Amino acid sequence: MPRGLLFFFAATGLLSADPSTDRAPVEPRTLPAPDQPVEDHQPAVKQLDAERMQVGDVTFNRKTREIRFPAAVNMAGGELLEFAIVHANGKVHESLLVTNVSPTHLNIAFKLLRYEGSPEYYAAYEEDGSITNKYPVVKDEVKAAARIDMKVEWKDKGETRTSTINEWISNATTGAAMPADPWVYGGSIFYDGKYQAEATGDISAIFLSNASLINYSGKDNNSDEVWLPFPKRVPPEGTKVTVIISPHQQKPADKKPAEPADKK
Repeated sequence: MPRGLLFFFAATGLLSADPSTDRAPVEPRTLPAPDQPVEDHQPAVKQLDAERMQVGDVTFNRKTREIRFPAAVNMAGGELLEFAIVHANGKVHESLLVTNVSPTHLNIAFKLLRYEGSPEYYAAYEEDGSITNKYPVVKDEVKAAARIDMKVEWKDKGETRTSTINEWISNATTGAAMPADPWVYGGSIFYDGKYQAEATGDISAIFLSNASLINYSGKDNNSDEVWLPFPKRVPPEGTKVTVIISPHQQKPADKKPAEPADKK
């Protein structure tokens, strides 16, 4: 593992000794000790090639900052959506897609690609544990750095097709596709000593979730009665897809016409 990764994991506490043993570490000159097996505690991050790495079933590209992981269509129509993606052990009755990837592995990929999490959609808690309607103030540059786009890639009659996840979600009232507003990487939170994305399986929420790794930034993200799978666009339930996450591509701002040069 590259030295930079070792430093990252050590600094974040992801690289640690086995808490199940009370034995003191063996001095390096005595390794391997016959009565104390040496275990590898490094997170399973693999170098695939010069640009790509993998942790669990999540692959990511250090140059493009693109993240990929497998998922499947969970709902193709009919039911209201609160999530775009959840873990298979999570709220599958409310999600468009389902995956078996670990939210922790996905978060490691975000961190190693230097995405900056924006907590702007994580509501504050009261002392009794209830959620308020107060949200953190976040700097504009942090918000911009946390914006991402999400696409899906799948096979259809032997051909590879792609779509934004937004295009697979429709407004229950208007029937129009979800606006192409970006998604926001927040990183989830720790609550009661637990990493909530892993504890709940919330990966990408349409209806704001404090636990979710990612939240939708567009209008009506505070309502659970708006969004449905888009009829005829979403392939059948069980269709295998690859989720592709990349930095949000902003549309170029409209430029003002150039001022005419002064005549001499």
